[in-house]
Amino acid sequence: MPSFFRKVTGFSYVRERINTPDGDFLDLDWATQGSQKLVIVTHGLEGSADRHYVRGVIKKLRAQGWDGLGWNCRSCSGEMNRLPRFYHHGDTPDLALVVDHAIQKGNYQTVMLVGFSLGGSMTIKYLGERGERVRPEIKRAVAVSVPCTLAECGDELAKPNKKFYTKRFLQKLGAKIKAKAALMPDQISYRDYDKIQLFEDFDNAYTAPLHGFRDAADYYAQVSAIGFVDRVRVPLLLINALNDPFLTPACFPVQIAEQHPFLHLEMTTQGGHVGFQLPGTNETYAERRMAEWVADL
Repeated sequence: MPSFFRKVTGFSYVRERINTPDGDFLDLDWATQGSQKLVIVTHGLEGSADRHYVRGVIKKLRAQGWDGLGWNCRSCSGEMNRLPRFYHHGDTPDLALVVDHAIQKGNYQTVMLVGFSLGGSMTIKYLGERGERVRPEIKRAVAVSVPCTLAECGDELAKPNKKFYTKRFLQKLGAKIKAKAALMPDQISYRDYDKIQLFEDFDNAYTAPLHGFRDAADYYAQVSAIGFVDRVRVPLLLINALNDPFLTPACFPVQIAEQHPFLHLEMTTQGGHVGFQLPGTNETYAERRMAEWVADL
């Protein structure tokens, strides 16, 4: 419901474009107020920095004195990116570029990383890859509605009663494939896109070959967050709702959390997928928890 109806106002972004080492670009949306503390928010699949959940976090943290940065994955800022590729759950080099650039630009001393769904996958993988070598400015992290095991979550969304979600995502992705194919027909084809019915189909046809994976199974095995969470060495709050239609039992890593000094797992009974709307307010439970999570910083 928030995805369709929620609006978050009260601040404006200033956009900055940075170049990537491979000749592409990323658009960063800043909401600064002269703080030495920064929250960097990564959106979900086919989202952007303008989504309600990104703006909601930034608004909530701004009220506590933080600067905010919502960055847009490639092709998600309103302008198509330049290369025959897009973005994916494991696209941590782009996140690393954003983090390094932001910290250097603002000389920030305290940083929190926040990721939703795909952005949560990316955030966990980024932290797990670095382990104890993570940048010292990064003090906390939050990941919300994370499909920790991509293969199983894809199977879950293939169920007849959940194909509404899959169809909605595939329609959005298809529009980008069509636009990109028009720009570079020798490298990307839109032909037979209407035959794609499942995420696995899409990932076999596009995500894997465009981003250097053997196939969808190889992609899922290499980038799923569950394979990186045990190496995280920054206090990480993982909020997954038990009624999230995207998630499977493996997305609630209770046993890992019980033994992990940095992983704090919250399993709410309600919240859906990136919902968590609190009745009678324009805030979400996740935003309130994030504010509490960094109240001592």
